[in-house]
Amino acid sequence: MSRTSTPGSQTSLREANRARIVDSLKHHGHLTQIELAGSTGLSPATVSNIVKELSASGVLNTSITSRSGKRATEVTLARELGLVAGLHFSSRHLRVAISDVGRTVVAENHVPLALDHRHDRELDRATLLLSDMLESVDASFSDLLSVGIALPAPVDSVSGMIATSGLLKGWEGVPVAQVMGDRIEVPVFVDNEANLGGLAEARFGAARGTRGAAYIRVSHGISAGLVINGAIYRGVTGKAGQIGHVTIDENGPICRCGSRGCLDTLAGGPALLELFRDDPGMQRIRDLLVRAESGDASARRVIADAGRHIGIAAASLCNLFDPELLVIGGELAQAGEMLLAPLRHALERSALAGSLGVSEVVPGELGDRAEVLGCLALAIENVALEAEVRASLR
Repeated sequence: MSRTSTPGSQTSLREANRARIVDSLKHHGHLTQIELAGSTGLSPATVSNIVKELSASGVLNTSITSRSGKRATEVTLARELGLVAGLHFSSRHLRVAISDVGRTVVAENHVPLALDHRHDRELDRATLLLSDMLESVDASFSDLLSVGIALPAPVDSVSGMIATSGLLKGWEGVPVAQVMGDRIEVPVFVDNEANLGGLAEARFGAARGTRGAAYIRVSHGISAGLVINGAIYRGVTGKAGQIGHVTIDENGPICRCGSRGCLDTLAGGPALLELFRDDPGMQRIRDLLVRAESGDASARRVIADAGRHIGIAAASLCNLFDPELLVIGGELAQAGEMLLAPLRHALERSALAGSLGVSEVVPGELGDRAEVLGCLALAIENVALEAEVRASLR
């Protein structure tokens, strides 16, 4: 008899309730059991039972506190000694997470960003948000061991600056790790968002156990993270994986990078939304997805065409890099097979097939958290690296 729980079973319901409690604590930091019941919609009795169970297994910590003169049980996520933080600056959102060195996320939040955000304003904003989140878990910047940052542009690992001009205005010529490190007095490490999304999918997502994989992030812009034997391949100056600037149509629209007909100009978020410029209800990729899910033929066709263009560029990537797996992430990946089926078809037509055929195409497993989880992995790796260096000098 199978032990797998079926949808709606008592086991799956209990697992879902556990997840709601843990997610609520990640967002708020610490809550009393009564507050947990309010934030999750679960009954106080259900919350009490799950808190006892997760406390016994080491997932949660509880302590007695006072609320309005009454005793209450305060609940927090348990954590190992030492915290790290991840900051993912995408084109339209900032996502922040704090975890311990054992990868338990203890706080998480996200806020919208203006389309053409600048480094000074957003680093100040991130500092304030991070400070509030640390306070919510009874910590401060002095408890942080390191911070990982993801940016929507290639980063030169030597200079720490954006590697190519025109791709992230307002951030060019800025040593982001140094500037942020000076603000919070914590070691900071910066990389491209697709690299870190790929790192997360390779460590704990769809690309686990692969020898070579490419994570293609399809959102406002399009880029790829190349992972070889679990390590990111960045190239000499950090520009490896910039699939969004593969030329698809040499007579096509001018790209922000200065070239014509790049994949970004045909399948990136702004290019897709421009096709609906006279439609006031089509302002964001999410609007396009909702319209397509409702059966709108124009929206579905635009997503399918984007998949075909991405597949053509991915074929070039496969012919050069020969990955075992292509993992598709980013906001547009939420379109599922509307995007992936034409992508696979174009890939099969244009990529060289090996003994196992062409590279398998799968959706990412980590959703919109992939990049911030990669930031945390980057921060943790650098903590471990520094510890190894200190040990070798003893």
